[in-house]
Amino acid sequence: MHILTVVGARPHFIKAFPVSNELPDSYEEVLVHTGQHYDDVLSQVFFDELPIPEPDYNLGVGSGGHAEQTAEMMTQLDALIEQEAPDTVLVYGDTNSTLAAALVAAKRSPQLVHVEAGLRSHNWEMPEEVNRVVTDHISDRLCAPSKLAVKILHDEGLFDGVYLTGDVMYDALLQIKERALAQSTVLDELGYADGEYILATVHRPGNTDDERRLSAIIEGLATAPLPVVFPAHPRTVEALQRHGLWERTTDSLHLIDPVGYLDFVRLLHGAERIATDSGGVQKEAFYLDVHCVTLRDETEWMETVECGWNVLVGADRDAISRELRTEVSHSEKPTLYGGGTAAKEIVDVIGDQ
Repeated sequence: MHILTVVGARPHFIKAFPVSNELPDSYEEVLVHTGQHYDDVLSQVFFDELPIPEPDYNLGVGSGGHAEQTAEMMTQLDALIEQEAPDTVLVYGDTNSTLAAALVAAKRSPQLVHVEAGLRSHNWEMPEEVNRVVTDHISDRLCAPSKLAVKILHDEGLFDGVYLTGDVMYDALLQIKERALAQSTVLDELGYADGEYILATVHRPGNTDDERRLSAIIEGLATAPLPVVFPAHPRTVEALQRHGLWERTTDSLHLIDPVGYLDFVRLLHGAERIATDSGGVQKEAFYLDVHCVTLRDETEWMETVECGWNVLVGADRDAISRELRTEVSHSEKPTLYGGGTAAKEIVDVIGDQ
């Protein structure tokens, strides 16, 4: 079995390594990094820290508009798939890298396998929603992380090739958690103990490109009863400066550079709660028993909201402030996304031809 795996962004690197490590020795995997995330702290650090091999190819696409970026990826991936002639093209998530690889593979002979299928925000203004829906509808095998994701696929008429595998990000976190707790010194470096801070991440264009939304988020975070540790994505830093919010942010929040995955897991594990607009971080918070305040109007992970471990506040300053102060009491946490064996399930799906 010859597999061509396409990654390009932070979440892909985290999801890919458990699957890569689960592949039998008889399988040959070619790992392709599109270069969508190219800053070392958003890309190379994951290959340094995680048990994932260095990419066989780095396309170096970099930043650009959606059409420009996707087109460049497609051009290079088309030539690469012709050269490598894989049996399977494996894609993760909902980025432009995902869509580009899916479109190319769908027009060629390899089976196309989509990991994290069936997620929907029902917000068509999110580029990720377009990417994930299109990828699902042109894939041969769909690896869904939850029963709700399977239902969504069925509701859209997709029955053949749909598999309930669980969430491979849970596999990754289970494999990395103890190492992060043992090795990371980030809390000592920042001067915090467990439970003494709130962790915040903001990176989605819907928040960073909108001055009103970004301002409301910063003002809401500034009212937190605990220090707010804020690893700032390069896009977010540029937006804060462009919108005239830099001084307010640095005065009110503990702004730090982006951190590697081990340090980030340690920060998550020790946080009193987290405020984020990231889909992946919502799940990571859930897996680490950390209450999540989601800075979006919708989420692909509605199960975490329905069971009370996540709350949607959008970019509403007052709602953010309230949810950062409200005392949280959780009932027993349900098992929503499998038991940490998704990588094995996904490998079985790949091999079930």
